[in-house]
This record gives sequence, structure tokens and C-alpha cells, in this order.
Amino acid sequence: MGTIITFLIVGLAFAPLLLHITQSPAAPVAATSYHAPISNEVPAGTTLVVGDPTTQRVLEYTGWDKKLPFKIQWAAISGGPGVTEAFQAKAIDIGSAADIPPIHAQWVDIPVKIVAFRLRENPLAHPVYVIGVSPKAKIDTLKQLKGKRIAYSAGQAQGAVVLRTLHALGIKASEVTLVDLPATSDVYTGALAAGQVDAAPIGAGLPAKRYLDHYAGDGAQVLRHPPFRDDPGLLYARAETVQDPAKAAAIRAYVEFWARAQQWINANREEWVDAYYVKDQGVSAADAQVIVRAAGAPEIPRDWSDIIALQQQTVNFMAEGIGREPFDASILFDRRFETFAADAIAHTSSASNTALEAVKGN
Repeated sequence: MGTIITFLIVGLAFAPLLLHITQSPAAPVAATSYHAPISNEVPAGTTLVVGDPTTQRVLEYTGWDKKLPFKIQWAAISGGPGVTEAFQAKAIDIGSAADIPPIHAQWVDIPVKIVAFRLRENPLAHPVYVIGVSPKAKIDTLKQLKGKRIAYSAGQAQGAVVLRTLHALGIKASEVTLVDLPATSDVYTGALAAGQVDAAPIGAGLPAKRYLDHYAGDGAQVLRHPPFRDDPGLLYARAETVQDPAKAAAIRAYVEFWARAQQWINANREEWVDAYYVKDQGVSAADAQVIVRAAGAPEIPRDWSDIIALQQQTVNFMAEGIGREPFDASILFDRRFETFAADAIAHTSSASNTALEAVKGN
């Protein structure tokens, strides 16, 4: 692998963990196997600590949080590094991330299980990331990345985007300088603007637009990465959590509400834009539309066979790229949860169609 430069960044990103870490540990429960059926009834008194901000906002807005059959504690944690660190501290039960964090967790001996998986329809038309170019870099095409400094985070999806981009271009990692930076908040766009790096993967929607709004006049650019999918999103939990029958039942219920939240956002885009992005996040209506258009429509598969094969390709690719041992990707998945999300959407759609037909009949 090429040269890696590490920037020391100290922040308060994991401050929300402190409250959970200092709490007394819960009483031990009898563990069950990954093959035991998951009940559709959640025992009274069950609590889940969840780091999934987008779903939180949907459930609170729709009032569905009041319908959860368990007590929920929301943790102000999002993104793979924060969630995985929270798992290590046993501070949360379940969180949302892209496809790389569970793989990285396996490599650093933090046992996790994927319990829900989401893709995007037409992923090449709706990439999650683009390659931002520094105003000082003098890069007009991706081929010119050779010899440049590129922001990189091995445990995040952005790191995979970098390695896949280089691979597609036939550029070896040893032919660039990978600058080790966490892909949190505006770290990458700030590093680009300051000339600390020449290129970095940044969000394809609003982050890219804002970056160009501020720096295009100085020569900044945004380039599409080569045609590979970067869209996986998922829910994952601590392995010991899904082995607790009560917690597993609660996670089943949460996965179902998570799926309905994805469906609701897609079906109520204008309402979501106004209620969340404009009124809650303070984003302009125009910028909010950029976010929604970039995201495309969700696709939640009922069969994980192709998903596991896709994850295996990612494991193998990343293992070779960063010098780790490959492993069987299927161990990351708890297939007891496989159908719950898709079935929840199908049930909701069926109920909606039945109600619509009843209205028409009257």
C-alpha cells in the first residue's frame, strides 16, 4: 500500500457515549443460537438503544415511535466509526451504517450481525459519493489522481470508494499518497479547501453542491467515480444483542418500522423535505430537493443471497487492498431477519391498496 499520512483530529464525536458507558451493566440473559426463531411479540420491559438518526426523525414525525412495542432510547450517534465504537463500549444495541463498518468490525474483533439491508434503485445514476477535487490540485480527470494526495478512511465506505476508484483506473495504491482522515462532518471538504489533500470522496448530493458553491470559483471540481455501486446501507447490531431473545424480538420490530420509514420517505418526499430538512435541519428548500433527488428510491431485497455475494466481493477487495485476511461474509448476516423488512413494506402496501379500493367502492 502507498504512503499513509495520519492527521490527529480530536473532537467530541463520541461524547454521547459517555452516559451509556457509565451506566451499570444490564443483568446477563440466556443467550440463544442464531437459528432460534425470533418472536413477533416483544417481552414487556425490553429496551433498545439505537443510533439511527434518520429513522428516528421519521418515527417521531409520523408518531410511529409511540407504536413501538418496546422502550427505545435514541443515541446521538451515526456513521460506521461512531456506531462500531459504541458497540465496543456496549453503549448501543443497533445502529445504521454503510457496508464497510461491519467488515471492519469483524477485522478488529467486534462481533456484529447485519439485520437489515438497503440498496438504491439505479445506483449508477444515484451514487452516494463523488470525487471532490481541491482548488489547488490541478486535476481535470480521474487519471490525474496518480501521484496525488487522497483522503482515505479504511473503516468507512469512503475508503472503499477510493480503493475501487484507483483499481478501476489501473492506479496502484503505492502510486498515490493516502491521507488517513476520518470521513466525518465536513472534514473532507475542509481538507480539500485547505489544500491538505488533492482529492477526496464526498457526498454526491448537498455536500458536493455546497462544496462547488463555495470553491468552484477558485478551481474546485467534482468528478464522478468509475461505474461501481456505492449505495449499500444497513442496520447492524452487536452479536450478543441478537442472541438475547427479548432484544432480538425488539430488533425485529425495529427493522419493520425502519423499512416502513424508508418507504414513507420515498412516498412523501415533499412532506419530508419540508418537515425535516427545511424546518428541522434549517436547509433551504432548494438544497433539500438536491438531497432527495440524489438519494433516488430505496430497494429492500427479501432474499439476501445476492447481497451476501456482493458483501463477499467487498470483503475480498478490501482485504487485498488494506492487507487484511479475507473471511466468509455470510458470518456477518443474521438471516433470521432476512425477510422482515421487505415483508413489512409488502404488508403496508397491501393494506394501503385495500383501503384505497374500499374508498373507490364507496
